[in-house]
Amino acid sequence: MNYCSYCGGEVGIRVPAGDNRPRHVCKRCGAVHYQNPKIVVGCIPEWEDQILLCRRAIEPRYGLWTLPAGFMERGETVQTGAARETLEEANARVAVGELYSLFNLPHIDQVYMIFRGRLLDLDFSAGDESLEVQLFGEQEIPWAELAFPVVRETLSLYFQDREAGTLRLRAGDIVRERVEPRRYRVRIHGS
Repeated sequence: MNYCSYCGGEVGIRVPAGDNRPRHVCKRCGAVHYQNPKIVVGCIPEWEDQILLCRRAIEPRYGLWTLPAGFMERGETVQTGAARETLEEANARVAVGELYSLFNLPHIDQVYMIFRGRLLDLDFSAGDESLEVQLFGEQEIPWAELAFPVVRETLSLYFQDREAGTLRLRAGDIVRERVEPRRYRVRIHGS
């Protein structure tokens, strides 16, 4: 950040009074520009023993499979955002259920909140951000073609918990250890 969005003045990095972290602060008007993690919300859309996945039509990870999810918008709840993302990416209507997974991704400043969602009908199709959408049973999941570690970890835990009959909130951290080849460390809290 180089310029203030309030007055257009030059921005520098310093610790504001009453704070304990370096922040972007306008040298002219003193406005503090906080840069906080983004919240990503989504669903595990369920239909009987299958789940709905979307094949991405956008970068990053074009052509790979994911759960319908995306950044929260201002003025919406996390549940409303999860339902909206499912509708936008898969043209699917869901009854949003309980929160299933919460993952911190500090290397990209994101927090993922994935809910269970019951598909209300089978009237779904690819939205603008998807090449295709499809229902998959556990044995059909394209594990090698999943777009993101958070999706892989969420689905792996989901199927383990479903088999054990104990679907419960899962929380953890996914930390990138290497950029190339991609390598991540996963830590599940409370397990």
